[in-house]
Amino acid sequence: MIRPRSLGVLVLVTLIVGSLPSSVATGTVMAAPTAPLTNTAHLDFLRVQVTPPQQPGHTTYQIAARPSVGELWTYSAPGPNGTWSRLGGGAYDPATDTWEQGAFNADDVSRAAVVYLRHWRQTGSAASRYAAFELLRGLTYMQTVTGLNRGNVVLWMQPDGTLNASPVPVEPPDPSDSGPSYWLARTIWALGEGCAAFRDTDPSFAAFLRRRMELAVDAVERQVLGRYGTYQIIDGRRTPAWLIVDGADATAEAVLGLAAYVRAGGSDRARTVMRQLAEGIAQMSGGNARHWPFGAVRPWALSRSVWHAWASQMPAALARAGTQLHAPSLIGPAVEDAAVFTPWLMTSGGPDNGRQPTADDRNQIAYGVDSRVQSLLAVAEATGRAGFRRLAGMTAAWFFGANAAGVRAYDPAAGTTVDTIEANGTVNRNSGAESTIHALLTMLVLDANPDIAAVARTAGIVERVGTTTVEAEAGRLADGATVVTPSSSWTGEAAWSGAAYASVPAGGRVSWRLAASDQARLVLPVVDLQSGNGAATVWMSGERSLGRVRSGDIGPQGASPAPGALLPVALPAVLPAAATRLSTRGTRGTTSVDAVMLEPMVSRLLLGAGAHGTALLRSAAQSPRRVAVAVPGSGPSVTEVYDAAGRLRARYDDPGDDVSAPVLPSGFTVIRR
Repeated sequence: MIRPRSLGVLVLVTLIVGSLPSSVATGTVMAAPTAPLTNTAHLDFLRVQVTPPQQPGHTTYQIAARPSVGELWTYSAPGPNGTWSRLGGGAYDPATDTWEQGAFNADDVSRAAVVYLRHWRQTGSAASRYAAFELLRGLTYMQTVTGLNRGNVVLWMQPDGTLNASPVPVEPPDPSDSGPSYWLARTIWALGEGCAAFRDTDPSFAAFLRRRMELAVDAVERQVLGRYGTYQIIDGRRTPAWLIVDGADATAEAVLGLAAYVRAGGSDRARTVMRQLAEGIAQMSGGNARHWPFGAVRPWALSRSVWHAWASQMPAALARAGTQLHAPSLIGPAVEDAAVFTPWLMTSGGPDNGRQPTADDRNQIAYGVDSRVQSLLAVAEATGRAGFRRLAGMTAAWFFGANAAGVRAYDPAAGTTVDTIEANGTVNRNSGAESTIHALLTMLVLDANPDIAAVARTAGIVERVGTTTVEAEAGRLADGATVVTPSSSWTGEAAWSGAAYASVPAGGRVSWRLAASDQARLVLPVVDLQSGNGAATVWMSGERSLGRVRSGDIGPQGASPAPGALLPVALPAVLPAAATRLSTRGTRGTTSVDAVMLEPMVSRLLLGAGAHGTALLRSAAQSPRRVAVAVPGSGPSVTEVYDAAGRLRARYDDPGDDVSAPVLPSGFTVIRR
């Protein structure tokens, strides 16, 4: 998708083999004790002090007395004998000691400051207090304090402290401080937590951070909230027009900072801005256990088809803001995301980089995993419902081996974290700032919550039974149906699954032979819906009718980047258990069928390590079900049954190996051994 993403996903690092720049340090990260889990050693290695030259519109706290500021290298790659190289973004020019983008970026500096702030407050570490102080000084130096762009933030800085407002490639806005941005939102996150942390221990610095926070809040008011209460039409759906860069994801990270700031005595204006932004996020919620997006809070206002795990802290933001404002209307969508969407996500493959709407990008990164953990914890704290803590532990198990590679993604002895685990098990062993940051944020949660940590350590994936996707072009095409391979799999607001689709004219047919299942399944054809399109298809399993899809069942394009939308459409009838035949026939016009999503009535995820195991059952059924589960491990087990709002409805002890567990409609059940 073409929009600003996490730096670890979007930016490619160019490394000139055999010619590392003088500004790129190499060294061995010293091992730390394995307990507690949080080890800042690698993040410390990436941190550096820089003395920037004088630059108009940029200064920071006590710059005359303390001319150097804290910054953070963006990437790091492993070398021989346990060494690591620190790298910037883009190609490196040794003649000028500069990178196409820069060495340090505000996105990572802000989030690293949050790590150190939380570590200091949780453990009392003086070293983390100092690191947070210096990184906040470096971050505020990157904030523009005068002129039309006041309050905004320059994204990139070169090794000598020179700001690079227009990097290569350009990432909007350009210059990077010329408008609202992800890095403005993340700066607000760090400033809010900084104000709260330093309020009592360093009132002078806290007052400086407060002034910078108010400057950032002013930028949001000026550039974003002038549209508060207005809407844009996105493929027939009224969508809030006052989100930062049209993103509930970016907006959520700003709201996290605003919530911390307001809780620590922030201004009435900040409280109002927090409420207005949170209201916009809440309106991005949709679907239910049987219909896309399955109760999720969507991240991007301009698409009804997209969800991604990275930066998916929308429920966390709603829970924090809702608690501060005593607003159940904000907490409600966060609960639905946690109780309905998250179990679907976990049983269907986990925190992927892209559900657009099929799982076309199944790469997984620490940012995505941590965003889910933080959201589940925040909702658990807002509601007091323990089931969300169980889900947080199962999500965090990714770091301990519950991933496609079956490896530890985080090394507590060194504080390093792999950058990516691909769906095929390939592991990117780099450990950049973003991955390190978000692993540490999760480890802080685990260190502070032993019950969540205990679940996280039942780490290996034993079984996963959830969504399966059948490609339309993989079926048997007949009577004029053809395979179309578009020039790009990206439509502008969604992605064609498998980079192709089936064009089904009136009379055209596509049929599939499916693997048998021991339970009924929902059938959700993914169809390119186009306003005014009169096309239709009927769907069958053998002689059994499952329903009809009308391609015009969507509103006008409005402000969306492309006409129409790729969306899963739930058929009214289910595919019976043991059924292996599925077909569609065009009855009018021409329908573009991308894929078919098959959803079992009860999906499951089983994790296990040694004598311990954890099972998650998720229901798409409309009535209670009972499911036999062979829970990994040995010894007695505990079954907890939760409804669609995450409320505990029943608890059972079972001494046996196999468990017969109830699952409530749209609810989830957790079994622990």
